[in-house]
Amino acid sequence: MPYQDAFVLFLEQVKESVQKGEFAKLTMAKTIGKLELKNIFLRPVASKGDVKVLLKFSYRPRETEDVETEVTLEEAFDVLKEHLKNPFLSVLLFTTTKDVTFKINKKGAGTITENDPTFHYVKEAEK
Repeated sequence: MPYQDAFVLFLEQVKESVQKGEFAKLTMAKTIGKLELKNIFLRPVASKGDVKVLLKFSYRPRETEDVETEVTLEEAFDVLKEHLKNPFLSVLLFTTTKDVTFKINKKGAGTITENDPTFHYVKEAEK
């Protein structure tokens, strides 16, 4: 399956986990090459009304400070799509019921796998 189609299915699982209150964390990892941008993280943030997440850009050189912003889930999805395959090849969704891994292979196909949960409760990010 083309990675774009698989990623749409993956994002549906993210939305579902948020709606059910099971979303613990999301991590973009495995970059192409050794870039300054090491990871992108999403964590839930307690908010009234819209669902908010803390979007964190983590950088490899210690001198570069990580950048954190509070955004809506849809805004976060736009950032994830923008960095998918350039430079990140995998995205890990951690929920309280399962871990879901999205990967892009060398041929541009996307796969989704599920494993037992790493997190057993949701810890919301502090503002």
